[in-house]
Amino acid sequence: MLDTQWQPQCTLDALKRRARLFADIRAFFAARDVLEVDTPILSQGSISDPHIEVMTTTYTGPLAPKGQTLYLQTSPEFAMKRLLAAGAGSIYQLGKVFRNEEAGSRHNSEFCMLEWYRLGMDHHQLMAEIAELLVAVAGIDAGSIEKVSYLAAFERTLGINPHTASLEVLQQLAQQHAHYGEAETDRDTLLNLLVSFVIEPSLGQQGPSFLYDYPASQAALARTATDHEGHQVACRFELFIKGVELANGYFELTDAAEQRRRLLADGETRRQLGRPYNNPDLRLADALAAGMPECAGVALGVDRLLMVILGASNISQVMPFTLARA
Repeated sequence: MLDTQWQPQCTLDALKRRARLFADIRAFFAARDVLEVDTPILSQGSISDPHIEVMTTTYTGPLAPKGQTLYLQTSPEFAMKRLLAAGAGSIYQLGKVFRNEEAGSRHNSEFCMLEWYRLGMDHHQLMAEIAELLVAVAGIDAGSIEKVSYLAAFERTLGINPHTASLEVLQQLAQQHAHYGEAETDRDTLLNLLVSFVIEPSLGQQGPSFLYDYPASQAALARTATDHEGHQVACRFELFIKGVELANGYFELTDAAEQRRRLLADGETRRQLGRPYNNPDLRLADALAAGMPECAGVALGVDRLLMVILGASNISQVMPFTLARA
């Protein structure tokens, strides 16, 4: 519900702590010689993720006299990878991104994201650097940070192997814990329900938790590998604090043909789900074909990190104006 009040929603002390957080983040990367970049918020192409909705606007001008749809970026990822392919080296960006249909105590359609890419690192090395960032800018105790595999998380909370459990078992557990899924036949949908309702709430209760080695079918923009038990897994992770997702990272895919296939396949999934086709930005695949260096990358929600630092329960406590009062 939009309101007409003019006052900011967070306190001036929260604004000052926000400014300090931004300064601390920049100092962290400056000390590591990671270059800050500034990529466009508007783009001709967008993501193809079936489950993220995109905001759009229309440009009318000399470059498109009849008008052209432009997409407000949900992440600077595609543009940053084009810079990586152009030889930019390790880079980071701190700025605004946009997602449609998001509102709530931990969501705002416009929010601040920190995204960075480290050449020569895999996802495990990047998790270690994120831990260093949390210690440096949020005062988190390094000893409280844990890493748990997707497999281990399912075994300790639900007593099953998520890679080999039967469809029937997943359906029964989803119905039991999420009260939905009895007729669902997509394994990833059922696994995602169990992660949302059972796994995530158990993570990060004593300190930050990294959940890694998701099923290969959930690789998104990550490469895949074989784990120690022979399961095909995605080289990706998510970071949780008190059950709240704070970051999502990958050992980045550099195979241009596979990237193009995934973008087009996800776009087709959106069509099948009756969702708008977002014109997947295939320039990402072109950049990979030109030769993107091996690297790991992560996107971290800065507003949520500030919520952790301040012990806030609502994102409006760390933003001057959420969408409701923008």
